[in-house]
Amino acid sequence: MDERKDWYLEYKILYNRPGLLGDISSLLGMLSINIIMINGVEDDHRVMLLLCKEDRQMKRLITILDTMGTIQVKKIRRPKLRDKLAVMHGRYIKSDTDDKKTFRFVRDELGILVDFMAELFNKDGHVLIGIRGMPRVGKTESVVAASVCANKRWLFLSSTLLKQTIRSKLIKHEYHNDNLYIVDGIVSVKRSNEEHWQVIREVMQLPAVKVVEHPDVFVQHTEYSLDDFDYIIELRNNVDEEITYEEINQPQFDEEDGFSMFDF
Repeated sequence: MDERKDWYLEYKILYNRPGLLGDISSLLGMLSINIIMINGVEDDHRVMLLLCKEDRQMKRLITILDTMGTIQVKKIRRPKLRDKLAVMHGRYIKSDTDDKKTFRFVRDELGILVDFMAELFNKDGHVLIGIRGMPRVGKTESVVAASVCANKRWLFLSSTLLKQTIRSKLIKHEYHNDNLYIVDGIVSVKRSNEEHWQVIREVMQLPAVKVVEHPDVFVQHTEYSLDDFDYIIELRNNVDEEITYEEINQPQFDEEDGFSMFDF
């Protein structure tokens, strides 16, 4: 039986001499540790996903790496989701310093955002995700793309993707734990009826993945709170963009096609 474990290694390059990566790769080979993936992060950090059979192999690696004056080991651990994405994309996912469940992305990072959400969508049981962002930044389109990557069937309970969608009833097979349910908080608040809110309450009870766009508006008009969310994602056009609801509340965004273009 194959009991190999994957590990995450991150180190800072103190002196980038020629052949440094080759030396480390040779060391891993001598310890029978396989390199699954390798990438550079920022200017002087390198990250790897490794595979080995026994923990003692990693203990030996740590002992040897600690004697090398050319690098400084930052992390050696079983890989977390953020670790895997750092190796895949060569950049770190930014989280809020005060709220560790809030993760921030800009539009240029849609690729890593989709991969991040796809991993979240594959979690078992109840997962509630909120996504903040201005109109036409790519929120809904990223959710749909991540659903495809996660091989999930998505259902819009409310949306403005192509035209405003308000569901007041679901048929029997649409209540399924493997489905992914998408709610636009603003559309639900502005356009819905009691039947729609009943559908949302029923879906919220399912051990399935739910994504709520504009979660701040959603919680202001429901019995739910931001504490109920497992993850909050913020998507901006650029790092300095302020996410505000003043523009969204203007009359032109009350029209059916106000911000419904598929502009991913």
